[in-house]
Amino acid sequence: MIEDVPESRVGSDAPLPAEEALFNRLAELGIKTNTVEHPPVFTVGEAKRLRGSLPGGHCKSLFLRNKKGEMWLVVALEDRPIDLKALGERIGAGRVSFGSAERLMENLGVIPGAVTPFAVINDRARQVKVVLDSGMLKHAPLNYHPLRNDRTTSIAPEDLIRFLEAEGHPPQILDLG
Repeated sequence: MIEDVPESRVGSDAPLPAEEALFNRLAELGIKTNTVEHPPVFTVGEAKRLRGSLPGGHCKSLFLRNKKGEMWLVVALEDRPIDLKALGERIGAGRVSFGSAERLMENLGVIPGAVTPFAVINDRARQVKVVLDSGMLKHAPLNYHPLRNDRTTSIAPEDLIRFLEAEGHPPQILDLG
């Protein structure tokens, strides 16, 4: 569970109200998680260097959009190569590219480096479609940031899906390998 975090370590945002709302929602759904602290990370490489022996599947989350303004959150194992052109075709989006930091904050309420499937809790308009890598779901637990990039939260794959469905974001599950 989360321990008290010194303000000098994460600034004046500890804990964020959004993070508290996320953990309250998970508890409401009866979903058990475990959260550990670490210095802020912005890339998969930084996360690999800092995570130590944290077990489970380590993942990356990509916030994408197409020319029509439709948005997707694609979540895959951290080392999974993603061909955006092929992915766009597979999900029926056409050509996709990364969404801007502004669009990310507006729709999912997180900054780059903190993108996570948990962020759908902030997408009340249900504008973002979720795609999960089926290979990722074979790992337990799965590890994601809890709306901020200085912590990692572990969750069972079936609980992740249950959370996404409860938030009105039933995921499309694809083999991205």
